[in-house]
Amino acid sequence: MKSTLKITGIALILLFTTMVNTEAQKRKANKDTREWRYELEAMGTGVQGTYLVKVWSYSKKPQVAIEQAKKNAVHGIIFKGFTGKPGVPGQRALANNSNLEEEKAEFFDPFFDDGGKYMKFVSITNDGSIAAGDRLKVGKEYKIGVIVSVNVSALRKDLEDAGVLKGLSNGF
Repeated sequence: MKSTLKITGIALILLFTTMVNTEAQKRKANKDTREWRYELEAMGTGVQGTYLVKVWSYSKKPQVAIEQAKKNAVHGIIFKGFTGKPGVPGQRALANNSNLEEEKAEFFDPFFDDGGKYMKFVSITNDGSIAAGDRLKVGKEYKIGVIVSVNVSALRKDLEDAGVLKGLSNGF
C-alpha cells in the first residue's frame, strides 16, 4: 500500500513538473514572438485569396521558432507586407496605420494569443518538416524558415468586420 502511494506521489510530482516546464516554454515562446523578430519572403502564388510565404523566425530553440511561424506570418501580412521576387509579386501590409497594433491592442492581444483567432487564417504547407537550408544557427539562436499559406481574403474580411481595418470600398 505504501509503495503504491509512493509511486502515485512520484507520478504526480513528475506530471506537475512537466506542466510547469511546458508553461515556462510557452511564456518564452510568447516573449520571443512579442518582439516580432521575423522576416517574410514571397514563395509563390497560393490559391486565390491566399499568400504563400516563407517565414524566418528566430529563437534559441528550433521548435519554438517553428511553432511561432504561423503567428509571425499573420502579423507580417497585417503590419509589414513583403517584397516580391522574380515571378512572384510582393504585397503591401493590410494595415496602413503604423500605430494600429497599439491603438487596437484590445483586439490584437487576444487575437495573437496561443491558439488565438489568427490560427483560422494560416497553415503550414510543408507538414512542419524543415529543409536543411532553412535551419540556420545565428549566434546563440536559430533562424528557422517555414513555408505557410495565409488566407488573406478571410483575414481582411475578419479585420474589417471587427472594425480594425477600413473596407476596400471605403474612401472612394
